[in-house]
Amino acid sequence: MMKLALSCLLLALLSGGASAELREGKDYVLIPQQQTDARDRIEVTEFFWYGCPHCYDFEPVISKWVAKLPKNALFRRIPAIFPGGRWAPAAKLYYALEAVGETERLHRQVFDAIHLERMNYISEADVTDWLEKKGVDRKKFSEAYNSFAVKAKVERSLQLTEAYRVSSVPMMVIAGKYQTSNTLVGSYEALPAIMDELIVKASAEQGKK
Repeated sequence: MMKLALSCLLLALLSGGASAELREGKDYVLIPQQQTDARDRIEVTEFFWYGCPHCYDFEPVISKWVAKLPKNALFRRIPAIFPGGRWAPAAKLYYALEAVGETERLHRQVFDAIHLERMNYISEADVTDWLEKKGVDRKKFSEAYNSFAVKAKVERSLQLTEAYRVSSVPMMVIAGKYQTSNTLVGSYEALPAIMDELIVKASAEQGKK
């Protein structure tokens, strides 16, 4: 019986049945602690760019994971912007969609429109034409797109991209300090398990405070 138990334990370890300990520098890197909006929950932040093919490939993986997000976690997206502003139009599009309440319905479809249909997301006219076909009120979207509120959020995205030390996308940050990505861990598919472990780690740390 002892031999059988040992054999089962060895099989579990070899098959990945046991949770591997997180490794700093391999599974995640630490960044300076950032203030989050989650309060009593663990914030999980995705930095992305609509024009990024890697973000497009990652979208099905992250969407599936978010659908099963732990109750003690809060998910938010931030469109990354680097100095120079080349990514600003994509951020403006995202925040305008958010302002008219269409982010969840159309987020994935925007990716498809850009990467499959070659929609010019930098052109307000082209984006508005496309959204109108999707049932979005043209005037309402245009007002949001050119609003002070959206402009302020775009500027804030630039600040957050720098503060969170984002060097590439997609980039995930847990609890405002644990940064991880497919580049670091080796694949998109490996990220959900790492993020789950980082949420547990951050929860335990907060529980000690």
